[in-house]
Amino acid sequence: MRKPVHPGEVFYEDVLVPLGLTVTDAACMMGITRKALSELVNGKKSCSPLMALRIAKVTHTSAESWLTMQSKLDLWKARHNKIGHLREFTIAAHL
Repeated sequence: MRKPVHPGEVFYEDVLVPLGLTVTDAACMMGITRKALSELVNGKKSCSPLMALRIAKVTHTSAESWLTMQSKLDLWKARHNKIGHLREFTIAAHL
């Protein structure tokens, strides 16, 4: 399974670029700082539920779709984390 795309990258490539909007313009429309949106589109910050609601409102999409993208990315990162491997066990065996 390949790494899922960050929702900020999707927002940038599929929304801002085709519309010719700058991060500054979009941030102003969304009522957030340029820095907050820049961190999202550059993959430095996760898409929070509030940010998903803001994106959904300006794109006429669902907040759930943006959160699903973030959730898939977070889960992929957790699965591929080389530091903390989860030990497998069955809860039923301990009851």
